Amino acid sequence: MEHNFPTAEQLAAALRAGEVTSAELTDEAIARMERDDDATNAICVPDFDRARAAARGADRARARGEDRPLLGIPVTVKESYDIAGLPTTWGMPAHRDHMPAEDAVQVSRLKAAGAVVLGKTNVPVGLQDVQTFNEIYGTTNNPWDHRRTSGGSSGGSAAALASGFGALSIGSDLAGSLRTPAHFCGVYAHKPTLGLAASRGMVAPPGPALPVEHDLAVVGPMARSARDLTLLLDVMAGPDPLTLGAAYHLTLPPARHERLRDFRVLVLDEHPLIPTGSAVRAGVGRVADALADGGARVERDSPLLRDLAEAAVVYTTFLFSGSVAHFPVEAYERLQARAAGLSTDDRSLDAARLRGMVLSHRDWIAANGLRELHRHGWRRFFTEFDAVVCPITPTPAFPHDHDPDLMARRIDIDGVGYPYFDQLVWAGLATMPGLPATAVPAGRSPEGLPVGVQLIGPMFEDRTPLRLAELLEQTIGGFQAPE
Repeated sequence: MEHNFPTAEQLAAALRAGEVTSAELTDEAIARMERDDDATNAICVPDFDRARAAARGADRARARGEDRPLLGIPVTVKESYDIAGLPTTWGMPAHRDHMPAEDAVQVSRLKAAGAVVLGKTNVPVGLQDVQTFNEIYGTTNNPWDHRRTSGGSSGGSAAALASGFGALSIGSDLAGSLRTPAHFCGVYAHKPTLGLAASRGMVAPPGPALPVEHDLAVVGPMARSARDLTLLLDVMAGPDPLTLGAAYHLTLPPARHERLRDFRVLVLDEHPLIPTGSAVRAGVGRVADALADGGARVERDSPLLRDLAEAAVVYTTFLFSGSVAHFPVEAYERLQARAAGLSTDDRSLDAARLRGMVLSHRDWIAANGLRELHRHGWRRFFTEFDAVVCPITPTPAFPHDHDPDLMARRIDIDGVGYPYFDQLVWAGLATMPGLPATAVPAGRSPEGLPVGVQLIGPMFEDRTPLRLAELLEQTIGGFQAPE
């Protein structure tokens, strides 16, 4: 771990030993933000006065003999979470003055665990991009190369962590929004099992903060080490106290294995619908080699894996069915007319996006039936394997592209252009069935950019990919500070 970018675990040890105070850590984090964030623009809503007050409170609590999991540790929060007294805009100009009255569940959990909230991190408009920019707060740059994106939609959080602004952050993930920024910025993130962590208060303005059961979306932790992900997930996990589910205490099963040599892993680096760029393929290869060298059983294919192309089409259909819920009627009718013109044998992702946008409930039921078959396939798969190692996106961080027509954007993979949103298929591999997935650093590209991979685990067995992430960190290294 970089000496001047300590982990939350290291900070907690120093605080417990009396080597440093929370007030000192908080002042240091604020000074670093004020010095360095002009270039990165990760922090869109600073909350420094309240952070300093919270830090003093944490120090007083510790002096009284209190100890909590995150007591006195400086953290950041994705802009999309409600924090009382701060705006929640989701980057949408119409809602620049939206000021929620209460904290999101996860913000309450951070504060209850003793964390010091430094402020909010930047997001794309409506959280609907693989980049982070909006006209309220501007563009968040990648700390490794300011000409490139930090990823999205938790791009501000990943950039903040890579820049040393706080030890932890919380984000969300529907289409890789935790994993892609982690991959682009060289940090860690964990997409929890669907429904594991309550998300009330992470809602688009001006929506009411109600408990909801999401179809695909999750909230989750981001950090600079694998162990820190587990520390923060333990704070975040559990049902919403407003629902009946809060009556029981959720206990996640332990990791399946403690040693690298006991893991059974399937490594994937090719997708039938989009090529994998050479830099990402090399990152997957580094992880596969480390696993094999550590004695793990590493396979490159399995008859238990369901068809990746079908999985991608089902995922894309679900993803885009939610994207147009608030479109004006005329725009929606134009989409319906375009979808009606599609050939029935068109199985492309473009067709899946268009069909998804105008999905009837009847068609949703059919798609959901297919999803349940995939979920069952994964249950069988995970009787023979413990994890899948695969890409998060096909490339490292790409140059900023603010073309307002998202469908016209292209993603450059080793010199060839592909539809921009096709890069989401790898994220969807875990999202569609609701599986946990941990994003881990896996070295650097030839140009020196971070490359990450994801470790997908069995449903509600989040501790298995998290433990594998920890073991990999010990063998191939983890976070490195940008030069």
